[in-house]
Amino acid sequence: MNIAVTQGVELSPTPFSQGLNHWSRGDGTPGSDSYDSLPTAAFVPADQDFGGALELQKTEATQKLRYMGNTPILPGVYLRVTARVKALSGPLPAVRIAAWAGRGAQAVTGLPLQGPARALTSYGAVVEVSAIVGTGTRQGVDMPWGMEPTLGHFGLDLTGPVGGVVRIDDLQIEDVSQVFLRDMLAMVDVRDYGATGNGSTDDSAAFEAADAAAQGRTVLVPAGTFRLANSVTFDSHVRFEGQVTMPAAAILSLTKDFHLPAYIDAFGGDETLALSKALQSLLNNADHESLDLAGRRVSLMAPLDVAAAVVNRSTYAQRRVLRNGQIRAEESGTWAPRTVTSQASYAAADPWRLTNVVNVANVQVGSLVTAAGVGREIYVKSVNVAAREVALSQPLSDAAGTQTYTFSRFRYLLDFAGFEKLEKFEIEDVEFQCSALASGVMLPPLGTVNVIRNCVFNRPGHRGITSIGEGCQGLLLDHNQFISAEPDLATQARQSVALNTNANDVKIRNNRASQFRHFAVVSGAHSVISGNHFFQGDDTASGIRSAGVVLCLRACNATISGNYVDNCFIEWTNEREPDPDFSGGFGFAGLSVTNNVFLCSNVAAWFSFLVVKPYGTGHMVNGLNVSGNLFRSVGGQIDRVERVDTSFAGLNLSAMRRVFVHSNTYHNIQTGAENPVTVSHAQNSHAATWVVGTGGKLPFDGVAQEVESLVLRSRPRNGANVSAHHMPYAQPGEGPGQDQVHVIWPEPMRGDLTLRVRMDL
Repeated sequence: MNIAVTQGVELSPTPFSQGLNHWSRGDGTPGSDSYDSLPTAAFVPADQDFGGALELQKTEATQKLRYMGNTPILPGVYLRVTARVKALSGPLPAVRIAAWAGRGAQAVTGLPLQGPARALTSYGAVVEVSAIVGTGTRQGVDMPWGMEPTLGHFGLDLTGPVGGVVRIDDLQIEDVSQVFLRDMLAMVDVRDYGATGNGSTDDSAAFEAADAAAQGRTVLVPAGTFRLANSVTFDSHVRFEGQVTMPAAAILSLTKDFHLPAYIDAFGGDETLALSKALQSLLNNADHESLDLAGRRVSLMAPLDVAAAVVNRSTYAQRRVLRNGQIRAEESGTWAPRTVTSQASYAAADPWRLTNVVNVANVQVGSLVTAAGVGREIYVKSVNVAAREVALSQPLSDAAGTQTYTFSRFRYLLDFAGFEKLEKFEIEDVEFQCSALASGVMLPPLGTVNVIRNCVFNRPGHRGITSIGEGCQGLLLDHNQFISAEPDLATQARQSVALNTNANDVKIRNNRASQFRHFAVVSGAHSVISGNHFFQGDDTASGIRSAGVVLCLRACNATISGNYVDNCFIEWTNEREPDPDFSGGFGFAGLSVTNNVFLCSNVAAWFSFLVVKPYGTGHMVNGLNVSGNLFRSVGGQIDRVERVDTSFAGLNLSAMRRVFVHSNTYHNIQTGAENPVTVSHAQNSHAATWVVGTGGKLPFDGVAQEVESLVLRSRPRNGANVSAHHMPYAQPGEGPGQDQVHVIWPEPMRGDLTLRVRMDL
């Protein structure tokens, strides 16, 4: 580039031969004194070295010579000013290029205005001095002026003793910008727009100016540390050879290079800071909807608090995506849970709070709450220090009164707990390498339709995905893999949980989870759990198994379909009820378990695949469909696939409603449940009352409540062996277990019949 050629800009000053009135004895500004008609200055038309030259006697300590014409100063343009001088007589001075910088008629102060000086050491010897001036601070630039000056008056200074006589050749000014340009790439260097890269000067304006001037070219941030005190947005491609520093609140938006490697380059290879600033930009710029990690692995030495990175927002509701990479926890001593024990009070009438919490300021939001009467996966949703209260993610089951609670705050690779509300945030194709140190993702306290898909949670230290509130409303969990850090432990010794939810409308689909304490602890209603494979076995003979899916609401209205349930079971509880005894409502209602594959191996005979666990008395099942499933036991039989856990209470079997158990396949199951159950009975001796048993096939060892049909399969015969076509009636609920049906005849009879018996009404 040469602006004299490309833009026709005249750079070199007017020759001395055209009059000394163009040359100033001061700064060169309009109105300053010139050398015209000065007795100590004259034009010499025929110097043997210079041709035409200015002969000048030095009469001042610093004798100034400035061209009075305006030489333009343009961004990215570098000018070299050259003068040739020789001494004729008298004391020998020193010579240097010098200038005046201005913006219009106003002088710009605080800038370097002289080039390097050179002494004249002999008479008649030609000495050449030069200096380069430009907008950027670059190696070889003698006078970096930045972006404020728009013009200069150039010339030279004679310093040293007075009285000497010198001759000066015509000054030359030339565009030498090509010296500073890259030959192969079309780039705009931020230094050309005033950036210093010294680590302390604010280069924000220079970055913005360079971006504005790029016009399709790439902005270059060269080696150095560039401090950006304000937010900067690049609408051009940018290449970082140096690095930037920014306050936490300042945002760097790389709209044409919005991917993690660019941020890693921008922040000097600091992957944690780069990911934080990239996420900050993701939630602050409308020009991109997703942050691509570009397959990079980000090593974190400490949890990443996303809300702390995005300091200017507490809520966000636009769709944003984090995708395609790996986030790994590195050993650093920062991943250990913070555990606090405090005394607190709980009342069933105020089920969502702990009150009078001792040392409440030490309790952290997101802490797991444990104590007597506290259900599984209950977390601290918020803390009110002034009121000494802790808000809970779920009510407690049986903790009324005052006791000591333990609050354990696990450390997560990505922690969103600091947001008030975050919606439509998606994570896809990300592997969370927890390294048995960290947990995976903590969801925000509030939010709808967040998404985690195609991710891997590899060896979480405590939890894979944690919900501490309603940030899981409508959550979509699809095609993820959860790999436990506890595969070598016996099932009952494991502590890690793949995921939990609190809100409604969660979709958990096509995931795979291996050998956790629980795969999913689900507290909301209207959940869809389909297509998953979760397995929790160990090598222990007649081993204990834990629940794969825990449904914590009795009115769960959940669908569990098409899953592979391997060496674990579905547990249905009401552990979120502070007053757990039945006092009204539907009871255990709205569960559909269809078309799943259930497998167990080397388990105790009492193991079951579907367990209902009432935490209080009087409960019944009111709406259960178990159909189309395959139940199989390997390495020995199990008694049955369904049972009631009576640790706290049993079910009210006489109040069961709408229970449908049919079309299932049972392999190595001693008693396969059905409702209604079809019972064939052969009465070989004459009796007026035929006692028909159900063989224990009624679900949950239920009682016979209803006879749907009675069909005679042979002719009924009286004591004389004569056919008697009486109409018998059935009396259900007989026998010690109330699981028998009495078929009553008007006289003793014998024959064969089939009954369809229900354990519900």
